[in-house]
Formats: sequence, structure tokens, C-alpha cells
Amino acid sequence: MTVFFPLDTARLRLQVDENRKAKSTPAILADIIKEEGLLAPYRGWFPVICSLCCSNFVYFYCFHCLKASWLKGKPSAPTTDLIVGIAAGVVNVLATTPLWVVNTRLKLQGSKFRNEDIRPTNYSGILDAFVQIVRDEGIGALWNGTFPSLLLVLNPAIQFMIYEGLKRWLRRGIPRELSSLEIFAIGAVAKAVATTVTYPLQTIQSILRFGQFNTTTEKSKLLSSMKTIKWLLVNRTRKDGMLGLFKGLEAKLLQTVLTAALMFLLYEKIANSTFRVMGLSNNHFKKH
Repeated sequence: MTVFFPLDTARLRLQVDENRKAKSTPAILADIIKEEGLLAPYRGWFPVICSLCCSNFVYFYCFHCLKASWLKGKPSAPTTDLIVGIAAGVVNVLATTPLWVVNTRLKLQGSKFRNEDIRPTNYSGILDAFVQIVRDEGIGALWNGTFPSLLLVLNPAIQFMIYEGLKRWLRRGIPRELSSLEIFAIGAVAKAVATTVTYPLQTIQSILRFGQFNTTTEKSKLLSSMKTIKWLLVNRTRKDGMLGLFKGLEAKLLQTVLTAALMFLLYEKIANSTFRVMGLSNNHFKKH
């Protein structure tokens, strides 16, 4: 995440700042550095890393616990991976959304926006951001973007389904350890497909977490969330066309594909080494 963090910065700026023209990722980063300084692409790094650690722990722990409980030693299938991935994703969203709301605000604080309607914020850190959001917007604001986030559980679910399916296809029934190149490649393919399919919802998610939009007055929270998502999608499409929903996709693909591929590579190697240290056989590892 640290290596590819500037790419995520470029993506977020394009998503929340409607008036910023879509350019190539290097051009966006060059503009940010020129206007805000050399370290600007790394603004908000620490809260993002904290959120990422918590989110990955919750997701992977739930995914493998649910999968082990479901299969009980039986071979896995793509459908199983999809269902378990969705369940783990829902738990992850409900538990970690407040962290992502806070880190989105901190990451964008001090940015030079093209949209003059965006109000500046003044958070001194993670805890202060929590306190100010609860005080000024209510505790429910910490879960801004939960509804699109719940829909976005399909992203890691699709990712893991494709990843596990490609892993089984490469092994072709022969229990063997995949090479680093194979793991990197299938991780990148899986994440690229999942990201492209769900990107418009990710744009809406970022806007809602940022918190600077006009809310509806529906009594039903679910109905309000659905109407807000629809309004944001329609508004962005009317202003920028369908491509407006995909502003920042280039940076997002570069960042998430490279990050996910590297993550899968390290994850598989660390997990394999851990099982060996624990004295478990490779067959036992592959079954789980």
C-alpha cells in the first residue's frame, strides 16, 4: 500500500472533485505535487494503513474461518468461495466503515479542490476526526457509504472466486505449489476484473464518505441511501457522461491490481511458511 499510495491519492481526487479534469495518472500526480508539495501524494498515509490492517485482518480471518466451517475438509468450489467471500465482506464493512470514513476525510484534508463548494476541514488526527464527526454530524455519519459498501462486497467476492478458480485450473488436480509469477498473475487478473465491474459504486462510496453532499429527507434509512446513490449516479452521468462514473479508473487499476497481486504473493508465501513451521503438511495446507 505504501509503494502504490500516490496512485490511490490520484484516484480519490478525481472521484470527489467533480470539477477536476480527468487526465492521465502521472499528470494528476504532477499537478498535486506542483500545487501542494512533494509529500502531498502521501497525505493521510497513516490512517489508511491503520484501516487497511484492520480491514484485511477482519476479512481474511472471517473468510477462512467460514470456509473451514463450511467445507470441513471437503474440496472447495467457486460457488462456495463466492458465498463465503460475500459473508466475510459484510462483516468487514459493518466493522470497519467508521475507519474508512475518517481516513477519507484526513486524506483529503488540505487538498486544493477545483470545486469551490467543498468546505475545508480541520482534523488534528484520527481520534479528533472521530470526535468532530460525531459532534457535528452525529454518530451515524461514521457509517456514511455503508450501503454502497455492502453492495461492494461483490468486489472481493468476485476477486476471490476468480483467484481460487484460476488457482485450481493451474493445478489441474495436481497438488503442487504455484510459482511466484503464477500467483502474481492470477491475483492481478482477479482484481482487475472485480475493480472494473464495481468502479461506479466505488466512486459513490468515496463521495458519501467524504460527507459533502446534499442528503435526502426520507424517514427510511434504506430508501434514503438508495435515493442518494441514484441521485449521485444520475448527477455525475448528466455532468460528465458515463465516463464520469469511471474517473480515476486508470489510477485505481494500477494501484489495486499491483497491490493485490503483491498482497496475494506475500500472503501465499507467508501462509505456506507458517504452516510448515507449525508442522503441517502441504496437503493439509492446500485443503484449507
